[in-house]
Amino acid sequence: MKSVFILSKAVLGAGLILCSLSSCKKEPKMEDPKEVAEDQNDVKFDSLDSKEDDSKYLVDVAEIDIAEIEIGKLAQQKSTNKDVKDFGKMLVDDHTKSSTQLKAIADKNNITLPTSITDMGKEEYNKLNEKSGVDFDKKFADMMVDGHEKAVDKMTKIAKDATNEEIKVWATDRVAALTGHLEHAKRLKEKLNKK
Repeated sequence: MKSVFILSKAVLGAGLILCSLSSCKKEPKMEDPKEVAEDQNDVKFDSLDSKEDDSKYLVDVAEIDIAEIEIGKLAQQKSTNKDVKDFGKMLVDDHTKSSTQLKAIADKNNITLPTSITDMGKEEYNKLNEKSGVDFDKKFADMMVDGHEKAVDKMTKIAKDATNEEIKVWATDRVAALTGHLEHAKRLKEKLNKK
């Protein structure tokens, strides 16, 4: 009986040690929305490389749209500069429209998109949110120039490389809109740097 008691204590002790090492709490780690969408698309389009590439393009664009909408809202809330607030409103309006169009294309092609800001988007948002006053405005303008240069490059690639004709046409139209945002961002940055 004594040996059963000692064995029970040993098993219980080992269980407690393992539990403390692996944390007994089963707190779910929030997965990045972009990774979730990519994983779902990988499963759906595993044997269709061209469709898998198109799905990755759309996931990337959705990530950009969501981040731009959130950053645009932040600019409208935090800035005291009318030009920055106006640019923020333009971002929210244009990227919301883009996001709606993108979702329709994705739904038609059975492509899963992220539905909330991604980890990378949150990181950019938080960097901007730490700033205030003129520092906020200048950081915002810098982010808009850098971000839109990358977005124009990405959209140009999609317009050229997508296999789905509807995605190609949509991306071609978006290149023009994003180029307009980029030029606007450059003028804003120049104006703010004079202050």
